[in-house]
Amino acid sequence: MHTSVREVHIPSEPDSSYFLRVDWSGRGLGSGFQLLLTDGQDAWRGDVSEAAVRGEAEELEMTTERYIQDLQQALTETESSITYSFSLTPSPPDRSSTVTLAYEKVQKDISFRLGSVLLKVVPEPAKAVRELLIHSLQRGNTLEHSNQKLEEENQRLSREQQRITTELKRYAGGKEDLEAELFSRFILVLNEKKAKIRSLQETVTNLQETRRSNGQKNEDSVKSGRTSGQEEDEYGGSTDEEPEEEQSAAASTSSTRESSAASPLDDSLKDITDVAPCRKRRFRHLGPPDPPVKRPSPQPSQRKRSSTERIEMRRRRRRRSRK
Repeated sequence: MHTSVREVHIPSEPDSSYFLRVDWSGRGLGSGFQLLLTDGQDAWRGDVSEAAVRGEAEELEMTTERYIQDLQQALTETESSITYSFSLTPSPPDRSSTVTLAYEKVQKDISFRLGSVLLKVVPEPAKAVRELLIHSLQRGNTLEHSNQKLEEENQRLSREQQRITTELKRYAGGKEDLEAELFSRFILVLNEKKAKIRSLQETVTNLQETRRSNGQKNEDSVKSGRTSGQEEDEYGGSTDEEPEEEQSAAASTSSTRESSAASPLDDSLKDITDVAPCRKRRFRHLGPPDPPVKRPSPQPSQRKRSSTERIEMRRRRRRRSRK
């Protein structure tokens, strides 16, 4: 059971104050409700059925939900931007007769009646007033208790907010200190990495220079080897080829002697064109001619002498290269 109490102002009686109590069951006033109107001395009571609520909604051509919403705002004084007014008939009411309470909705300059209810006189108005006062006190105590709980909750939340603010400040300070420490460590690590990179670059540069110097030395040694081989060939060829040149010279002299000592019968061949010079020129163009006589094998003494000379020349070159 739900109960609501509100103050009602009657325009026809500006000096009087009325209090309206509404009791209903369920979620809203659509299932019916009871009204109790009192001015502190007399009281009137009335009932409104569910059928009456639906009939008023049909008469006003409104949906039931919308009509119940407006009715609850008018009778229970819920927060709304719309104004509601009340009227009593007869005015002033007869204390021994029934009265009619009408309630209207005022929106801008337009007002229309939401409904009316017939209220009967309560035989014992003091009891009804006492019940109204008891309900008002209970409601006040409940609201006060609820307000106290809300204040305690508000204080608790305020303390929690202060604690959280302090923790946040501490965390912020710790975060800044940690960032500074990490940044200093990062700088140290970065400097170490840079130094290591520089040392590695220097090592790579030294290795490259060493390789270049070694390559240059190898090239010089190869060149010196080539030159020594060429010198060996020159000196060795001179010792071996000297008998060949001497033998070729001897063969040429012997051939000239033989040609000069030829018989007179060969004089008739002088008229024939000699092609030897052409052959000689051709051979000179193509390459050195083969010796007409076989090269005699050198004597053992000459071979031994040439080999010893070669060994001695090699030793001299090695000494020069070492110096």
